[in-house]
Amino acid sequence: MAALQRRPRRSEQLSLLTLLGTLWGAAAAQIQYSIPEELEKGSFVGNIAKDLGLEPRELAEGGVRIVSRGRTQLFSLNPRSGSLVTAGRIDREDLCAQSPRCLVSFNILVEDKLNLYPVEVEIMDINDNTPRFLKEELEVKILENTAPSSRFPLMEVYDPDVGKNSLQGFKLSSNSHFSVDMQSEAHGPKYPELVLEGTLDREGEAVYHLVLTAMDGGDPVRSSVARILVTVLDVNDNAPVFTQPVYRVSVPENLPVGTPVLAVNATDQDEGFHGEVTYSFVKITEKISQIFCLNALTGEISTSANLDYEDSSFYELGVEARDRPGLRDRAKVLITILDVNDNVPEVVVTSGSRTIAESAPPGTIIALFQVFDRDSGLNGLVTCSIPRSLPFELEKSVDNYYRLVTNAALDREEVSLYNVTVTATDKGTPSLSTETIISLNVADTNDNPPTFPHSSYSVYVLENNPRGASIFSVNALDPDVDQNARVAYSLAEDTLQGAPLSSYVSINSDTGILYALRSFDYEQLRDLQLWVTASDSGDPPLSSNVSLSLFVLDQNDNAPEILYPALPTDGSTGVELAPRSAEPGYLVTKVVAVDKDSGQNAWLSYRLLKASEPGLFTVGLHTGEVRTARALLDRDALKQSLVVAVQDHGQPPLSATVTLTVAVADSIPEILADLGSLEPSDGSHNSDLTLYLVVAVAVVSCVFLAFVIVLLALKLRRWHKSRPLQTSGGGLTSVPGSHFVGVDGVRAFLQTYSHEVSLTADSRKSHLIFPQPNYADTLINSESCEKNEPLLITQDLLETKGDPKQLQVSLFPQKRKSHLIFLQPNYADTLISQHGLGEE
Repeated sequence: MAALQRRPRRSEQLSLLTLLGTLWGAAAAQIQYSIPEELEKGSFVGNIAKDLGLEPRELAEGGVRIVSRGRTQLFSLNPRSGSLVTAGRIDREDLCAQSPRCLVSFNILVEDKLNLYPVEVEIMDINDNTPRFLKEELEVKILENTAPSSRFPLMEVYDPDVGKNSLQGFKLSSNSHFSVDMQSEAHGPKYPELVLEGTLDREGEAVYHLVLTAMDGGDPVRSSVARILVTVLDVNDNAPVFTQPVYRVSVPENLPVGTPVLAVNATDQDEGFHGEVTYSFVKITEKISQIFCLNALTGEISTSANLDYEDSSFYELGVEARDRPGLRDRAKVLITILDVNDNVPEVVVTSGSRTIAESAPPGTIIALFQVFDRDSGLNGLVTCSIPRSLPFELEKSVDNYYRLVTNAALDREEVSLYNVTVTATDKGTPSLSTETIISLNVADTNDNPPTFPHSSYSVYVLENNPRGASIFSVNALDPDVDQNARVAYSLAEDTLQGAPLSSYVSINSDTGILYALRSFDYEQLRDLQLWVTASDSGDPPLSSNVSLSLFVLDQNDNAPEILYPALPTDGSTGVELAPRSAEPGYLVTKVVAVDKDSGQNAWLSYRLLKASEPGLFTVGLHTGEVRTARALLDRDALKQSLVVAVQDHGQPPLSATVTLTVAVADSIPEILADLGSLEPSDGSHNSDLTLYLVVAVAVVSCVFLAFVIVLLALKLRRWHKSRPLQTSGGGLTSVPGSHFVGVDGVRAFLQTYSHEVSLTADSRKSHLIFPQPNYADTLINSESCEKNEPLLITQDLLETKGDPKQLQVSLFPQKRKSHLIFLQPNYADTLISQHGLGEE
């Protein structure tokens, strides 16, 4: 560091200033002073009162003051001494920087005289700043082959003082290779340069440590130092050299990305910077640069993308080794790619139809396709196969072409779509394979007729159905498709009861819905046989038939019809006879009724609806037998009136009623007398009527006995001629229903014979009635035959002439009886024709 400068004594400074002020004041109007920088505050500058020609007191009274613009007041007036003093410490470097002269100008104003006096004070520089390096340490690198007298700029040095107090020179520490020289620019900074005085040898001395000193010209001299490190650099006189000019390597194509392939190596005899070698590719294509990458520092070559033998099996790369100064060497890298089985075989269908008719014969060609593998050798040999379960096979053609042909008949209804999986397998290790699916649609041919789910159908329709109502629906299935599966329905032509079948039922050709064109009547039509035909729309069309049985179900639409007692057509009333001696349960008569319906609708029940003497008679619920409920008394009326209701079990039930008149008497004369009293007549005919009755009873008895004998003889004769009869229940299966009179029946009839004589006045014919066998459940059921219940026989017995009034006489045995009924012929004929009686 520079030594401290000695400041002049204050008395010396004041004397010098006074002298200068006197001289300047005499020379010019402007008052000039000169002072050094860094004076203390209040330091004397000049005797301004004297220089202005004023007394010190006038200086205070005259209002003398300093006037300046835009600057901090650096000076002030001392009114007591009349001198100009500093207002503070003044730093010339802050005030005027590096200017050669530093002048401060201001004016002195005398207010009472309004006079201005210019004053100029020059600030003189003192050596109060030391030269300063911008960097205190600096490294300089110099090549060992640098020529002498070479210059190397060093760091700048700054000294804010001016003149001789500023930077004046440099001094370098003692050495034999370097010196320092100072360079400067006009009105600019000064900087040193390091000058090489002789040749350098890095191997002799590689580093120099120097000390640079900067000095100014002040008194005392101020200085500062900096350290300089000189490094001698090696000269690059050796180029890198590869260990071999050509590198060869073989790698498989499935090498993972980023795997090292090989490493090249080059050496440089130089050291340090000159011996650092970097590697790079030269003269390669963009494609190769995307596949391989080179580590610039280590020389390692690795893959940056997947290798593909099928794309390229060989690569040639140029590699360059370069040191830092730029010397280089080159080598070749030859990379051979080895094939691996990494490509699956490919199947390409070149031609063929994707639709085949199911009628196509075996051997029909469906498709032609080619198989190939991009690999080589065994890896590229391919074989093809398809599943053996399919009706197809492969035939080898040329150039790896195969044909897909049929080897069996096709059936679209069984399989309509085939997905043929073609498997191509190479012979690599491990082998690779691929599957290609060839979809084949089987086109339909009309080879299947429509079929019904059932071989026959049974349809049940309630009678009285509305006309046009749908009664059934048939559906035929055709496994074909489109037109071949479009089914139309029709009915086979036929006649029924002289009318065409189409007048009874019809069928919708599209839907198969069967419609009734008539309202069926169970009593007239009970079943109907139809043939339904289903035809498809194929070419040629196919069809099938099915049998349909239509059964009409009964409804309760017929009320019971009473056969006995029959109502006379002339308005007279029939009379049933009962003896007064009848015991409780005595069979008085039996109501016989039939119902044209069937089943439950024809199941009849009987009940007593009304009686003139309640509690005297009962009616069998299922038999219709009218029996006495108690013994007859003398007080009971001779004439009893009964109303019997017959009701079926249909829904809703239907019924019919009949009115019975029962006459109570013990003997025929009593009956006749009572009957005569029941129906009064004029006196002229009473005797004739009695005579007619007696004669009628006698004749009827004789005729009936003769009829029974003749009937028995005829039946015995027929018995011997016919084959043995097989009986079931109470009937003979070999005997027609209209001849329901067997041997056992006749015998029972004879054993249980009793008279029931109906004599009707004004009648001309009497009849014996044989009921039709289908009424056996009500009239003569199995139990009644076993118990020898009454048997009705129909026969013309006699004819009477005249118009006598009708009279009925009934003779009833106690337990078993038969009925002999004489009715008017016209009513009997009507009864027989309505119920089919007496057909034989």
